[in-house]
Amino acid sequence: MAGSPKVGVLALQGDVREHAALLAGLGADVAPVRRPEELEAVSGLVIPGGESSVIDKLSRIFGLQEPIRAAIGRGMPMLGTCAGLILLADEVVDAIEGQESFGGLDVVVRRNAFGRQVESFEAELDVPELGQAPVKAAFIRGPVVESVGSAASVLSALPDGRVVAVEQGNLLGLSFHPEITGETRFHSRFLDRITARA
Repeated sequence: MAGSPKVGVLALQGDVREHAALLAGLGADVAPVRRPEELEAVSGLVIPGGESSVIDKLSRIFGLQEPIRAAIGRGMPMLGTCAGLILLADEVVDAIEGQESFGGLDVVVRRNAFGRQVESFEAELDVPELGQAPVKAAFIRGPVVESVGSAASVLSALPDGRVVAVEQGNLLGLSFHPEITGETRFHSRFLDRITARA
């Protein structure tokens, strides 16, 4: 779309291409973000799945940790999936020693809550905010939201009650990978947040 806001995908590690392709399919102008000046050039940021401790470490090496925290503080829309949810959480349980998050979401998240990669699974989720059709979600060594503070709200939970999608202002965090199952509604919701601020 001509004149559409530029959207960044944090491109330090993880499934960057899948998010970029999905966003481009929705008409977004997508750019990889690896440096602070690239973050300054975008109106929203996707933090992809991958290894949260590696993305954390690389964000510090590339000088992005504090700029991302500042952008969250300014209200920049961000979508975090799997590792991205961990990085947006204010508190992380089972983090490796020295691991930090960007913060912003008033939640406590547990890393690798669903076990090893061989225990990955797909599920259909009810997400009332996205309409009646269920969301097909892929869980790959995903985190789970253990508690939700007063500032955040729950978008979806598994049938056993474990929270897997949360929202707070312009921040959206998911335990799963919509970019893998072709689910576009979360990314559309993220883009709507960007458009509303433009």
